[in-house]
Amino acid sequence: MKLSIGFSPCPNDTFIFDALVNKKIDTGDLEFDVILEDVETLNRMALQEKLDISKISYGVLPRVIPNYRVLDAGGALGKGVGPILVSAKPIETADVPNLSIALPGINTTAHMLFNLAFPQAMKKVYMKFSDIENAVLSGEVNLGVLIHENRFTYEQKGLHKVIDLGEYWEYNTECPIPLGGIVMHRQYDIQLMKVVDNLIRESLQYSRKQYPVLSEYVKSNSQEMEEDVMRKHIDLYVNEYSLALGADGRAAVWQLLDVASHFIPPPEAGSYEVFI
Repeated sequence: MKLSIGFSPCPNDTFIFDALVNKKIDTGDLEFDVILEDVETLNRMALQEKLDISKISYGVLPRVIPNYRVLDAGGALGKGVGPILVSAKPIETADVPNLSIALPGINTTAHMLFNLAFPQAMKKVYMKFSDIENAVLSGEVNLGVLIHENRFTYEQKGLHKVIDLGEYWEYNTECPIPLGGIVMHRQYDIQLMKVVDNLIRESLQYSRKQYPVLSEYVKSNSQEMEEDVMRKHIDLYVNEYSLALGADGRAAVWQLLDVASHFIPPPEAGSYEVFI
């Protein structure tokens, strides 16, 4: 059986899925047709039900729950891993609602966390996450919400942190930050979902055994990142929650779904089995 699977070319995702999609582990009679895209593109594809298995932003989960369930392995949660709001010059948080803000997609968790902190901000521009730094530096926008590797480079570019949106979430919810998860289409039975989930976990365990050595698959998809930045990326976003959500991880996702209910209309998450 062949299943389509989508994830980003970022080091945390390629690190997790490398062994699975490159047959470094035994996948039995399962084959995977890989689609590498930025997470907002994957969010839109999930909304259109184009993929069997996909990485998504948890921010879009309320919209895709009717068609997908969340797998236990492969996601990105944790503490100190949240998006960062930056500016070209120091500003006060009270000024944020009056300024223009670049965000990495309307369906992203970053957008939802920004809404939680600044519900009155309306001057939003959506663009690819990797373009946001330059948009702030050039003055195209006043502020930008950074995710992925840009969290490690913005200070070198002369940008200033306005607020860590992850810290804001953690302070107000006492939960780890649910950034992204792996979902599988509900057309497949629960047993197959569990098989895929176990294979993702096995794939991650394989990569962990090789670490800190990085595979060519990780390096070739990392947008010319330096290896030390790739490892920082992996160290930050790949953790025990990536192996299994656990009770804390599931509680964090439920908390985010509760927050989302203030911004996103039904269907209600409680009407569906969310996790496998």
